Amino acid sequence: MSGHHHHAHHMQEFKKRLWVSLILTIPVMLLSEMIQTWFPILQVLQIPYQKEILLFLSLAIYFYGGWPFLKGLVDEIKARQPGMMTLIGTAITVAFFYSAGTVFFPLGMDFFWELATLIDVMLLGHWIEAKSVMGASMALEELVRIMPTTAHLLKNGEIMDVPVAQLKTGDIVLVRPGEKIPSDGVVVEGESYVNEALLTGESKPIHKELRDKVIGGAINAEGVLKVKIERVGEETYLAQVIKLVKQAQESKSRTQDLANRAAALLFYVALAVGIITYAAWSFLGSPFVALERTVTVLVIACPHALGLAIPLVVALSTSITAKSGVLIRDRKAFEMIKDVNAVVFDKTGTLTSGKFGVSDVVSFIPENELLELTSSVELNSEHIIAKAVIEYAKEKGVETPQAKEFKALPGRGAYGKVGKKEVYVGSINLLQDMKINVNDPKIRELQEQGKTVVFTVVNGKLAGALALSDKIREESLEAIKKLKEKGIKVYMLTGDSEEVARWVGKELGIDDYFAQVLPDKKAEKIKTLREKGFRVAMVGDGINDAPALVTADVGIAIGAGTDVAIESADIILVRNDPRDVPKVIELSKKTYSKMVQNLWWAAGYNIVTIPLAAGILSSFGIVLHPAIGAVIMSLSTVIVAFNAQTLRKYEPKGVQFMEKKQLVTDPVCGMKIEPETAYSKIEYEGRTVYFCSKHCEEEFKRNPKKYISKVKK
Repeated sequence: MSGHHHHAHHMQEFKKRLWVSLILTIPVMLLSEMIQTWFPILQVLQIPYQKEILLFLSLAIYFYGGWPFLKGLVDEIKARQPGMMTLIGTAITVAFFYSAGTVFFPLGMDFFWELATLIDVMLLGHWIEAKSVMGASMALEELVRIMPTTAHLLKNGEIMDVPVAQLKTGDIVLVRPGEKIPSDGVVVEGESYVNEALLTGESKPIHKELRDKVIGGAINAEGVLKVKIERVGEETYLAQVIKLVKQAQESKSRTQDLANRAAALLFYVALAVGIITYAAWSFLGSPFVALERTVTVLVIACPHALGLAIPLVVALSTSITAKSGVLIRDRKAFEMIKDVNAVVFDKTGTLTSGKFGVSDVVSFIPENELLELTSSVELNSEHIIAKAVIEYAKEKGVETPQAKEFKALPGRGAYGKVGKKEVYVGSINLLQDMKINVNDPKIRELQEQGKTVVFTVVNGKLAGALALSDKIREESLEAIKKLKEKGIKVYMLTGDSEEVARWVGKELGIDDYFAQVLPDKKAEKIKTLREKGFRVAMVGDGINDAPALVTADVGIAIGAGTDVAIESADIILVRNDPRDVPKVIELSKKTYSKMVQNLWWAAGYNIVTIPLAAGILSSFGIVLHPAIGAVIMSLSTVIVAFNAQTLRKYEPKGVQFMEKKQLVTDPVCGMKIEPETAYSKIEYEGRTVYFCSKHCEEEFKRNPKKYISKVKK
């Protein structure tokens, strides 16, 4: 939270100094000799001790308005890292003391008004910068605010409301409809749909039932859940997300290094050009002109926008990726992924679901009848194949009656009577025992693909077969198609047989595959691709793929779920969705593009304006005034800030935890909630009161006077 308060403090400080300086600038402008020359009507304002009053007002502006820059100048000189503050501090100091000298000595015309407007413009620029950076860092604050403050703890059959911070591993909590899950855990009773959009970017509510894991901060939509707490405090998913987002925002970017080198170079260029300008104009003209040109050079050269160019893009892109369920551990890897030209996917759990399921049905009787008879016999078995068959029948809406006279046939299958039909379900060994030949080409093809084939025999005749395999995910097809559209080669790594790898590869349309690869040999395959000149991204589950993830140019862990602390990965895809791989590559390209654009906006204008500030075109009547220099410099800063904000169009739709939303507070428990997700609301004394739970609503109704003062009018 301290980062946000730090930026907020900066923003308020610059805002306050700006307003005071602006108020003092008005009389400085009205009393300035040059302004009165431009606007003769103002000459009626000439008063005794006019110059002394100007000096006094400018002194106040110089010390109060210019204090952040003067302090920054001292800090940078002490650290021997001259930069933006050194340039601004030097410019306003030279301007002030020269103008002060004109009050007591005949040095020429003062430019108090330029000093005042210069400080005003600089304060405005810094206020905009502080506001922009705070807006970007608000992402973390919004993440923190997702978590509820209280939980309904179940203890000895009673419900107690306790602060979330007091929860311990193993506690059982009650989560009512509309409430947020207080911490990471597992469902021990009840079922419901849970909205995790605010956390993972998954827009659809996810069905949760017994033994399903839930994430702290997710919203329980309808049913009542009892959740056993598994993680608290720093161990929770959200705490780890915040840690990773901070880590990514703080990690150095290659483009940031370039910006820092450019800023340092700019200081020395500005200093050299300033000295040459002063010397040249002193020789050609007057010291006043020389000083004015030198001040203008220093003002123009301020790397203000340069200092903002990269951090703003970094903060925004990190927020957007986190919002999309993509967590960046290493900024350099995120920048590097835009150049990847080969993506290697682990098969199981990444391209496939990692769950055994029915992939094909070959039926010689009506298919629904085949599924009904097969699942009826399998209903009595605990085998993984039996469970997959029953689940498939359920998905197809087929009723499963209980088979009678069930018998397990070890090594072959099972037998049961369904109605008057005798049904056998089993492997090829069963058919061999029953002397039934399989001549169907489709079944032979399924066997050649390495799939597990289950046969159903009804009244002594082959009724059909079900092929089971690790099911290919629909998302994988889309992900690979998008990668290939970008000209990226796609490879697959698997420990499965050649037949299975060939089938999956053909179905997905990948370029090549490596089959029968042991976990410890996966890294060697990545190394081979890199030796061929490929820039490789490895996508795996982060467990047995750790060596391969580290060996690749960019390691991407997919399907992290609630375990986001995968040390071997550079990028973590929370949603277990391979489509996020082309998405993160695209976002990397857009982010890098914005960084380069900002560097050009920030530094490019210096290339044009520094020579103008030095007066190189003065013989053509083109002279850049210090105040105009300050305006141009600030305009560059504003352009950089707005250009960074255009990244927001890549934010996922329907996910709003990063956006500034109006939250309301439940007056009873103090929990901050979104009005649309509140359990209920009532009108009381002209105020709308929102509640996070039924308990809070009832408590308020019992004693409204106690809580109404906490509700905003």
